Amino acid sequence: MNENAAQPAKTKAALTLSALGIVFGDIGTSPLYAVKLVFHQEHGITLNHANLLGGISTIFWALMILVTIKYVILILRADNGGEGGIMALTALALSATRGRKRVRWLIASAGLCGTALFFGDAVLTPAISVLSAIEGLEVGVANLEAFVLPTAVCVLLMLFFVQRFGTATVGALFGPITAVWFLTLLISGLHSVVGNPAILAALNPLHALTFVTGHGMASFIVLGAVLLVFTGAEALYADMGHFGRGPIRLAWLGLVFPALTLNYLGQGALLMSEPGAVDNPFYRMFPAWALYPMVVLATAATVIASQACISGVFSLAKQAIQLGYLPRMAVRHTSPEQAGQIYMPAINWLLLAMVLAAVIGFGSSTNLAAAYGVSVSGAMLMDTFIASFVYRFRWHYPLLLCVAGALFFSCIDLAFFSSSLMKIGHGGWFPLVIAAIAMLLMVTWRDGRKLLNKRLLLEESKLDDFLKQLFQHPPIRVSGTAIFMTSKPESTPHALMHNLKHNKVLHERVLFLTVEVLEQPRVGLDQRYYFCQLGHGCFLVKLSYGFMQSPDIAQALRGLDEEHGLRVDPNQASFFLGRENIKPLKSVAGGMAYWRERIFSAMARNASSAVEYFRIPADRVIELGTKIEI
Repeated sequence: MNENAAQPAKTKAALTLSALGIVFGDIGTSPLYAVKLVFHQEHGITLNHANLLGGISTIFWALMILVTIKYVILILRADNGGEGGIMALTALALSATRGRKRVRWLIASAGLCGTALFFGDAVLTPAISVLSAIEGLEVGVANLEAFVLPTAVCVLLMLFFVQRFGTATVGALFGPITAVWFLTLLISGLHSVVGNPAILAALNPLHALTFVTGHGMASFIVLGAVLLVFTGAEALYADMGHFGRGPIRLAWLGLVFPALTLNYLGQGALLMSEPGAVDNPFYRMFPAWALYPMVVLATAATVIASQACISGVFSLAKQAIQLGYLPRMAVRHTSPEQAGQIYMPAINWLLLAMVLAAVIGFGSSTNLAAAYGVSVSGAMLMDTFIASFVYRFRWHYPLLLCVAGALFFSCIDLAFFSSSLMKIGHGGWFPLVIAAIAMLLMVTWRDGRKLLNKRLLLEESKLDDFLKQLFQHPPIRVSGTAIFMTSKPESTPHALMHNLKHNKVLHERVLFLTVEVLEQPRVGLDQRYYFCQLGHGCFLVKLSYGFMQSPDIAQALRGLDEEHGLRVDPNQASFFLGRENIKPLKSVAGGMAYWRERIFSAMARNASSAVEYFRIPADRVIELGTKIEI
């Protein structure tokens, strides 16, 4: 969705409410578990007055610096035609650094790494959020402990099932619930702070500085728990394309940030009076009669929390496909008004399987917390690195200012990332393994496509030369329109050569059609078409799309009449598609490792059909296969 300054007030209000239900669910449920883990006894930091002020102060300033300043104020500015997320940020930085080969390689590598880490984060977020909410049952009745895990599994199954209805429907349903959740956080925190206003001293940043420097190694280790308060900040940016920058900023500054601040202060105030409540300070803030209603509300809120990462993963995966880092997958648009709202079945069910594995494997939110944070802090570090190039090369901020800003935020990101690395042996390996697999698949697909194109180039002939030679002795022409899909408009499609070889005829009208994805989120109709007449009833057509758009060839062909006076009915034309059957070879100079070639071959075989992806009439398609050895 492109940002629109003249956005109607009602639309903006609706988007702000939906953003509450999707964008801020993750970061908004951190109060359920963050404070109790910051003051967990295993860190070795005594729960006294000074340390309480220091811990709560560290939480507040982490939210202020890393979420409010870094993301809401600075990084949300870097919208790529209204789109957010690390892929959109990477494309923005790459478009600003053309001609700088080494810089572009660094940016692309950081973008892929950040994308892979975000995938790892998206697995743990639903798991820890839902488990931490349902564990509130144990506060009231210890015997209910056995029901926590099965209940969490059922809740997660329902969450992933409703994804098919789209984020617009989900957001409209979840927005009001999340608004109630944040108001509850605000009111409960305010009530506790009024009872013990001494906690307000935690707003002084000197307490945070003392806390993170005054306990030696323990201060460093506890940062791994503090980072739990800003998990979801990257998803906030990734979901910008769903709602726009304005509604996200309004929701954060108007409700979410004040509610989180007061709730964390309230939990600190409670612990000042009742240190024994450290086992679950969030639920201990409520009277006994409110416990079970709060468990229900918290469960609903944590279900919603997972939505931020899920919808962010859909956006990120689609961008990766369009930019050539993943094979084609089915993408279903769930809203006629908002182009960014999509559903990807394959990603949805794969993510569900991994989330359930995490829930069942780790068993509790405390165990999951040990695995959480590595991917979050790593992705945030990549955002800082890439955004610095956008500020310098696209917006031309002074070099000294860009370097100083990058160093300031990188030092903070690195401190949290380094602390989170201490968790690798306690489960931190899990999101890193997921990220490593995602990185391997993306790099393998990118490198495999390059090798495949290089191999095809050896067998291709120039289209102009081929047509000249062909029409020296013209083949039999038959009525109708033939459309040959090709990735290289200057080369002769293999499907054309196979058709002439086997059928020995050529249609009276022939279109050579190429679909090109640019490093920008959207391309307008004025830039959509490139059209060239080749003679003898042959035409070259190139369709340009942005990486957030879904190609619709049938619709584009209908527009040819208006744009270039060529009337093509896609329901009457014949579409000829080439399909490469890839055979890996163990010893090919310049190729990938054999095992990577086999992975690439498997990914190519399981890619979704070009017919569905490009929206071509299925009953008008003829596929001609080519065996390619790499």
